[in-house]
Amino acid sequence: MTIADAAADGTASPFAVYTPAGSELALQSLLSPGFNLLLQCEGNFGTRLHQATVDLLEAGHAGAILVNSDSPTLPVQILRAAIAAVRSEDAVVLGPAIDGGYTLIGLSRPHAHLFSDIPWSTSDVYRQTRQRAAEANVPVIDLPMWYDVDDEATLHLLEAELSGERPSFAESGLTGALAPATRNFLRRRSAAQSAA
Repeated sequence: MTIADAAADGTASPFAVYTPAGSELALQSLLSPGFNLLLQCEGNFGTRLHQATVDLLEAGHAGAILVNSDSPTLPVQILRAAIAAVRSEDAVVLGPAIDGGYTLIGLSRPHAHLFSDIPWSTSDVYRQTRQRAAEANVPVIDLPMWYDVDDEATLHLLEAELSGERPSFAESGLTGALAPATRNFLRRRSAAQSAA
């Protein structure tokens, strides 16, 4: 929903990068109207991220912003800032996550080095990506920090935020997305647990 909101003004085209082939109908039933689909290539996670960037840029887009799928309240302000930043210069646009990863990475040109030898799913992803950018002499544009839901602690953080508690790390003026599908899922989950 947030990606669709950020793209509603026509400055961006939303895509879902997916796998496996043949799951298009099921995926489109989960997406907001207007989403395009891009099939993932084979390979490790870094290869898939790099190739998705290449595919989007070769399709004629001015930039590619790859957003994780586990930050349901990622503020639309962060996405709009990423869109503006990726159009401004050849740079790596990063949305750092509180766990040491990133919520998004944006590029206006492909840079394979940014995705090589990264210890994915660790607290070192953001730092290593910045290091790769320095090695490739590509400037980094940092966006405000947010979080992704990976474990019980961040699930509680999500539940607290959706109950109206502002995340302690959130910059002033930054408001999490409403995440209606996530709210609905958590309500159903809570009701099922209460009934058990």
